[in-house]
Amino acid sequence: MWRTARDSVCLICRAAAAPRNAVVDAAPPWTGTGTGTGIWTWTSTSTSTWTVGSRSFATRRERERPSRMVLSDRVAQGPRTEAPKRPRDRPDGPWSGTNLTVANIDPSRRRAPPPRSGSPAAGADRDARDRDGHSGGGDEEDNRKALKMQRALATIPYRERAQVKARISDVESFDQFNLLPSVRDAVLNEVLEGMVDVKPTPIQRLAIPALLGLPIGRLKLNPLRPKKPEREREEFLLAAETGSGKTLAYLLPIVHALKAAEADDPDVQAYNQRLEAEKERRGGTPVSEWIDRFEPHPNTARPRAVVLVPTAELVDQVLAVAKKISHVAKLKVRPLSANYSAAKISRNMYSHGGVDMVIATPHLLAIMADKDPNILSRVRHLVVDEADSLFDRSFSPETSKIVDRAMPAVKQLILCSATIPRRLDNYLAAHYPDMQRIATPNLHAIPRRVQLGVIDVSQDPYRNNKLLACADAIWSIGKDAARHEGPVKDEVDVKRIMVFVNERDTTQEVADYLVSKGIDAVALHRDTPEHRQSEMLASFTSGEPMRIGRDEVEHNKQALLAKAGAVAGPAARRYLPNTKVIVATDLASRGIDTLAVRHVVLYDVPHTTIDFIHRLGRAGRMGRRGRGIVLVGKGDRRDVVAEVKESMFMGQAL
Repeated sequence: MWRTARDSVCLICRAAAAPRNAVVDAAPPWTGTGTGTGIWTWTSTSTSTWTVGSRSFATRRERERPSRMVLSDRVAQGPRTEAPKRPRDRPDGPWSGTNLTVANIDPSRRRAPPPRSGSPAAGADRDARDRDGHSGGGDEEDNRKALKMQRALATIPYRERAQVKARISDVESFDQFNLLPSVRDAVLNEVLEGMVDVKPTPIQRLAIPALLGLPIGRLKLNPLRPKKPEREREEFLLAAETGSGKTLAYLLPIVHALKAAEADDPDVQAYNQRLEAEKERRGGTPVSEWIDRFEPHPNTARPRAVVLVPTAELVDQVLAVAKKISHVAKLKVRPLSANYSAAKISRNMYSHGGVDMVIATPHLLAIMADKDPNILSRVRHLVVDEADSLFDRSFSPETSKIVDRAMPAVKQLILCSATIPRRLDNYLAAHYPDMQRIATPNLHAIPRRVQLGVIDVSQDPYRNNKLLACADAIWSIGKDAARHEGPVKDEVDVKRIMVFVNERDTTQEVADYLVSKGIDAVALHRDTPEHRQSEMLASFTSGEPMRIGRDEVEHNKQALLAKAGAVAGPAARRYLPNTKVIVATDLASRGIDTLAVRHVVLYDVPHTTIDFIHRLGRAGRMGRRGRGIVLVGKGDRRDVVAEVKESMFMGQAL
């Protein structure tokens, strides 16, 4: 263009004939004078002016359209929003030589070139970025703009992740934790029975020594900060990815501490002596027949450890692990949830044999604490599991009430979570500024063993029908599994699949549609009775394979077809015998150990990265492989799904 303008003889005719919106090619960012009669002057990044004699002609450059990024083989991403322009007094680029800015005119205001990698200046620059809270380099910040808008997680610098990996590299066995022999035997012979090459998980390598007061695995976020004097209460935050063994990470140190404190408690020792004397006097009569007429234990209705979890299913899940440890360590563990009657709850708490540990939901324990304020007077270890949920608006009043009442006696406060949302991070910084945060290297990262597939519902053959796309995806999973014959003849291996939706009203709609298509599906949401929730999740939390015989297949088919006819009118013609589906909200995405689940369908695109992590975390637990399927509709954020998929492939934290 410049050469054409310079060599032109009739410049007025050329400028007059050119339209005002003509596209002008990129030109050198400086002002020059051609050899002809025209003078070309660059006035801004989007306009150019031609001056010939006393007449001026202006043309504008048309902005480039952003390219479309391919989401997968079938789904494309929409155009991104254009980044804002830089101010004119700031150079664009490390050398400041490609745009007309003040730096090009005034050499004193030019930006210095970036330091070479490996130099001291580069290391100082990287440390400065880590202190500011950035978790990656500039490429990551530029490439994940949509995900950054939807991110609700507190960032952890990669420098600290590398430090954690170095700290846990030397821990290879539970014998290195100096646990009591009974506690160590309970882990190897009961909790992890049948497993080969037993090693602690990363969160167990970090948390168990820290909770026991050992130097191994204790994470120092700021080594230059002066060491504070020892406090009467220790506060910890255990943050690790889903399915990483957080329950065992806090139960083992607590049981160890309870057994050690029991040997030094004079009240308990005196009670045990009187109990042994009573046994001898009764001549071998079973203790259960007369213990209720004996004097109460010092720990009757006064537990020394409390574990708070949000749902009744999690109460039973944590109780199962605690029972295996307490059976060998001789400890009394009692549950409090809606799955138990009022008489059973009262008997568990006020038994004359005493209670050492209570696993409860906040609502029930808060009600009991209102009636008996001293019920929390001897609590030494308080655990808030799934802290991101229990300190949310729905559970926060009851949880805060329990924490405030127990805090005068608490020696160790432990918070556990698979994610650290920003709101939780701000809450802990305000209320527990000295809390020690123990995080694993893969926190906020979805494991690579979980694959993510995307279905574009707006394309054929679905045409924005998510219900049809969901049923088709489940049928594909079931038919693919049916091609592989099971280990037992005439038996069918059942695949267990979870479908997640955003709204409670959608659960029943999706479940009814799947039933009408011959799929065994049930709806799970907050209005479902808690005992019914436990029944529905029982088969999904078991790691044992589920198989049904041919006769049972035919019976289930007739029952499902009758249910389909009641729901959708005419009975379904097809039946998928080897699948069981739960359609749930985020109620089923927190903490539940769904070992049997290999496939997760995200019917709705999650609102935040927190929901992505928890929902996809239901598959691929305990080192197993899993697969997630996202249904992307017309109004969904395709760019967010694309960047989540890319981050999973790269192994980056969300």
